[in-house]
Amino acid sequence: METMKFEEEWSFLNPYQMTAVLDESPACVVNANVGSGKTTVLIAKILYLYQVKQIQPEEMIVLTFTNKAADEIKERLIAKEKFLKKEKNDEEPRLDGFGTFHSVALWMLREKLEVEKAGWRKDFTVMAPDEEEDLALTLTAEYGLKIKYKNRLKKRLEQEYQWYLEGRPIPRYKDDLFKLYPIIESEKKKQNKMTFSDLLRVSTLLLKEQDAFIPKWIIVDEVQDSDKMQMEFLEALKGRETKLFAVGDPNQVIYSWRGTGENMFFLLKHRFEAKEYSLPVNYRSNALILGAANHFLQFGSQIRASREKGEKIKIVNYYDPFQEAEELELRIRELKEQGLTYREMAVFYRLQRQVDVLAKVFERQGIPYEVSVKKSLHDIPVLNWFVRVLRFCVNPLDEQSGIAAVADKEFGEFGMTRKKAEKIIKEKKLSESLLYEQMTGFQAWVVDNFGKFMKEGEKEQKIFEYFHLKEFLRPTVESYTENVKKIKSFLKQLCSYCGSIDFRGHLREFLNSSELYGLKMEAGEKEVGAEMNPEDRKDAVQLMTLHASKGLEFDTVFLIGVNPGLIPLHSKNYEQEEEERRLFFVGITRAKNRLELSWYTNPGEPGIAGEESRYLKMIPQELLEGMPDEKERWANLQQLKKEVQEKAQEKVQEKAQEKAQEKVQEKAQEKVQEKAQKEVQEKEQKELRTELRQEVKLEDQQEQADMRAGIQAVVQVRHPKYGVGVLRSEDDLMVEAEFDGYGVKQFLKAFGEVEIIG
Repeated sequence: METMKFEEEWSFLNPYQMTAVLDESPACVVNANVGSGKTTVLIAKILYLYQVKQIQPEEMIVLTFTNKAADEIKERLIAKEKFLKKEKNDEEPRLDGFGTFHSVALWMLREKLEVEKAGWRKDFTVMAPDEEEDLALTLTAEYGLKIKYKNRLKKRLEQEYQWYLEGRPIPRYKDDLFKLYPIIESEKKKQNKMTFSDLLRVSTLLLKEQDAFIPKWIIVDEVQDSDKMQMEFLEALKGRETKLFAVGDPNQVIYSWRGTGENMFFLLKHRFEAKEYSLPVNYRSNALILGAANHFLQFGSQIRASREKGEKIKIVNYYDPFQEAEELELRIRELKEQGLTYREMAVFYRLQRQVDVLAKVFERQGIPYEVSVKKSLHDIPVLNWFVRVLRFCVNPLDEQSGIAAVADKEFGEFGMTRKKAEKIIKEKKLSESLLYEQMTGFQAWVVDNFGKFMKEGEKEQKIFEYFHLKEFLRPTVESYTENVKKIKSFLKQLCSYCGSIDFRGHLREFLNSSELYGLKMEAGEKEVGAEMNPEDRKDAVQLMTLHASKGLEFDTVFLIGVNPGLIPLHSKNYEQEEEERRLFFVGITRAKNRLELSWYTNPGEPGIAGEESRYLKMIPQELLEGMPDEKERWANLQQLKKEVQEKAQEKVQEKAQEKAQEKVQEKAQEKVQEKAQKEVQEKEQKELRTELRQEVKLEDQQEQADMRAGIQAVVQVRHPKYGVGVLRSEDDLMVEAEFDGYGVKQFLKAFGEVEIIG
């Protein structure tokens, strides 16, 4: 009965989706094609288990790969009337078991597992990714170890750690790296902090040794993005009676550099002997876009369209990136006038540096834009420093953070060296550092004072004053006002999160959460065009790399730089080439109604060919607009040459006629002037007329000679877009001119793009 009621409520699901939702196999993986309603199926699955099978939220683990995905799932679940509300006070649940792999592992180490058995205390803090590298460099010097390629130490620590765990005798470069690992581990335990990888590794080890928590259901989103360590965590978390439901798309594996691989989807299927279902129907893109996407599928059956054909995919050839940016600006304005909002449009590119020209042109022309740049608190110097201050406050064992805060060259104590700061903190010399003294006394100060100022906004101001931040932020420096703004914004979020009860414990949670999730600040995950008004920021064209586009969708997508060497990048092996192809697939399937692909004749960078990518040639002609076949291209080129020659000849004749007419008018005007002055100086005017006739004759002769020789006497030209410029060279076909701020440009005379103005 409950199942029938559920099916009625979710009757909008298609048969493929409903079959996956109702399946109760011990293990099930769903191959969810792009745009097939994957998140909807996940939400429906969780509600089915809750409403029909009476599985409580605390009996489920829901794992995602991004904070955004975790937040979306929680918000959509809680929005379902009184779903998951606590019976007593009707508050929203915390849903601690719903989140990213790392956040769930952190929760389990805090609440479910005996972390002390692994050598840490319950109140450990989470290290920033760069901190382990700093710690490794410090310990390398302290223990006199020989480590090669220190400039790549962060990457080496991550990549070769698995080899160390597997018991390999020597590292890749035959140095002391394997001796360094146990020293780092010992120091992290001493300072009571863990890295991101420690969260998964330690929780996996403890799960294998303890039966403290066995969920009834594990639900995994985007399972194709999992790496080996996450797969081991998942396996340790799954008990004998635990059921597994996972969704993913092997065609969207684009993070191999993070340790993921295209085989993870199939590895999970075989490891857990899972039943496989497919979601083949796409609800996002029109049929023509999907028709192109199907030519880049590597796994599974063809994607089925639920919508009509729509507009053809537009292929555009630009001379260079600057012309492209200007034409995109006009195209975006055109679509805006047709009723599209800016936020419905996005420009994708392969490399982050490609955004510079776009941002420059959009800013000058007043197009609102957002550049998607993922940042953490550690990318913002003042917040990076202050987080270290707070981390030492909640964990005095974290000497590394304390030393870094006190010795910071920009915000720490004046004239403080790292060596001196290390001595002060290790020997606990409070009187020799104001900042160290304040950090040490912060927890006691909170207990004594927070009950006394409870008004909104007062806590953050008191903390600001307690740490003497006005002095440490240096009022004389240019960035002082902006730094104060960032600190106060950070403190506002901190105080809102921590509340008034157990402020110290919540502060530790806040700092750990900031490392795992980041914070939504103006300097956070998105960098906004500087000239945009605040009211325009929500309605802005989105500029982002192909990698950043995953999981998003837009009405119109412009994918630029589809040239060999950019899309795809030059690959070292077959696996890289296949991933480039999947990345292109991800990009084009973000578009719902309109997709425009462009390439350059003159990319302006070495290693990038001035021709269209082979990916464009893989798309059938009937799906495209503006992409002729080889015969058409050759015929068009010959016709263009003929037209250029004819128009060039016409232009030469027109210029000659214009010059002759100008001379006639000039001479007529001269005669009028001569007649007006004839009565005053008749003799002198006669001599002057004779001289003028001689000069005109010589000038005509010289100009005719110049024209025959192809020499252009005029040096200034005007272009409707670039303004007034300087003529560089000219022949029968081409004009080359230089414009201030735009550089040297070439134009065909036949098209009359520039006017020579003298």
